[in-house]
Amino acid sequence: MKTIDELLAEGVDGKRVFVRADLNVPLADGTITDDGRIRAVLPTVKALAEAGAKVVVASHLGRPKGAPDPAFSLLPAAERLGELLGAPVAFAQDTVGPAAHDAVNGLQPGQVAVVENLRFNAGETSKDDAERGEFADQLAALADVYVGDGFGAVHRKHASVYDLPAKLPHYAGYLIATEVGVLKKLTEDVKRPYTVILGGAKVSDKLAVIDELLGKADRLLIGGGMAYTFLKAKGYEVGISLLQEDQIPTVTEYMERAEKNGVELVLPVDVLVSTDFPDLKTKAPADFETVDADKIPSDKEGLDIGPKTRELFASKIADAETVFWNGPVGVAEHPDYANGTAAIARALLNCDGFTVVGGGDSAAAVRNLGFDENAFGHISTGGGASLEYLEGKTLPGLAALEN
Repeated sequence: MKTIDELLAEGVDGKRVFVRADLNVPLADGTITDDGRIRAVLPTVKALAEAGAKVVVASHLGRPKGAPDPAFSLLPAAERLGELLGAPVAFAQDTVGPAAHDAVNGLQPGQVAVVENLRFNAGETSKDDAERGEFADQLAALADVYVGDGFGAVHRKHASVYDLPAKLPHYAGYLIATEVGVLKKLTEDVKRPYTVILGGAKVSDKLAVIDELLGKADRLLIGGGMAYTFLKAKGYEVGISLLQEDQIPTVTEYMERAEKNGVELVLPVDVLVSTDFPDLKTKAPADFETVDADKIPSDKEGLDIGPKTRELFASKIADAETVFWNGPVGVAEHPDYANGTAAIARALLNCDGFTVVGGGDSAAAVRNLGFDENAFGHISTGGGASLEYLEGKTLPGLAALEN
């Protein structure tokens, strides 16, 4: 895989460089609530601009239906990118149409333009190779060189991620190079003890990575909504907590295999429960109680790990040489149910080993809860991509850059 350093050594002055970034930031009423992914691509964009490239930044945002939708415009992200760069950023109101060509043609060396949401075009996400290829040809007309730096999208076989690199000289940006280097530390010659914390809502989203980790991790800590399927598999009452009954046979087999392989599979020993799901808009005070994990009332829902579980999990993290964490262990958007997730973050900060926060909701929670993200070994920009890499899958965007 050629890197951006090799491209810079070859020279980019006056060249149109297409940067496939991941500007898929969370928005609330048009306002960015977490700009981490924009800041992550800054080193690549700055380096190219300072070397005299005409930088064309492209990304998706959300899940529009293959047509323009103002709710998913990249304009807020383009404006924030300009603020962070300290320089004007041109914005094209289409992706491959007249506005995009005008914006790119108007660039001087060292300037940056952002084109509109790639997913406003059906060809970006099409399952049809020819349709994707046609859209990739249109994107290629905007550039002389391709730089892949949208790690959060490399597990998608999309036109701008998979097809476009084949049509232009292509290189990996700084972010992708960093992310791949980190993931290799989690899969090759891992320093032990190796502790993995998995949270989030659905156990089905994590089955493949659990299956893989049962042969690699020393400790597997399970929290979040997915934990209740494990607790149910142990014969516990879980009330109205999130539950995937169809996955009980699978998680039962995983618990048996963990014991056979000598992997500590650690579940919550106490939880915060309530009859009402918290108000995430006003964040009004919640009415909850703390109960042992095997004593959840039949009319209540588990919404966070309890204080004994926080201490237990922290003890399993404390002496780890390698830690990977993906997914909040409670409804971290609400302050009354964020203590478990905050406890995991503090445990990682107190750990002397190599600590990785695996993107997505867990990365957003770390920032929203006020932790210094630079204090962690690495905060990934791609939760889904990280998990698929750990599962051992071939990621289309990385394969395209390697070819």
